[in-house]
Amino acid sequence: MIFSPLSIPEIILITPQVFRDERGFFFESWQQQVFADAGIQADFVQDNHSRSIKNVLRGLHYQIRQPQGKLIRVIVGEVFDVAVDLRSSSPTFGKWAGAVLSAENFNMLWIPPGFAHGFLVLSDVAEFVYKATDFYAPQYERSIRWDDPQIHIDWPLQGQTPILSTKDAHGAVFQNAEVFA
Repeated sequence: MIFSPLSIPEIILITPQVFRDERGFFFESWQQQVFADAGIQADFVQDNHSRSIKNVLRGLHYQIRQPQGKLIRVIVGEVFDVAVDLRSSSPTFGKWAGAVLSAENFNMLWIPPGFAHGFLVLSDVAEFVYKATDFYAPQYERSIRWDDPQIHIDWPLQGQTPILSTKDAHGAVFQNAEVFA
């Protein structure tokens, strides 16, 4: 596996070694020792799977307590995946990093606790799976507006309006959001 830090060094793009032949493919998506050797110490407690149609934008979500680290990959289709640094003591506080993840490129993204997360579906449909380091706790879940002018994420919308949940359409602006120390 190749572990490549993005513009925020804690956000890691992971490119697995994929073995292909006429029958299909095989790759390891998680191997504790390999990740530990790359500096990613994670104890996963929950797996999640979502399916969304083109132009669905989910996020920017985080849990202010029980923050989750996430190992993300796409098994059908393609998404633009984003993490926003919410650690007020970080030199990259309020900055974002993003990458295209797809079933074709097999890339994964490691987002440690302390970040908001969101994604935009680029294909007709996408299935998105991720491992989480803490349990979902809806009472601690928070949302920041996907189009916050201070964060200014360059979503590849190509002139389209994203499809949002009610919760995501009413997310907090960054300057009023609860953040981490």
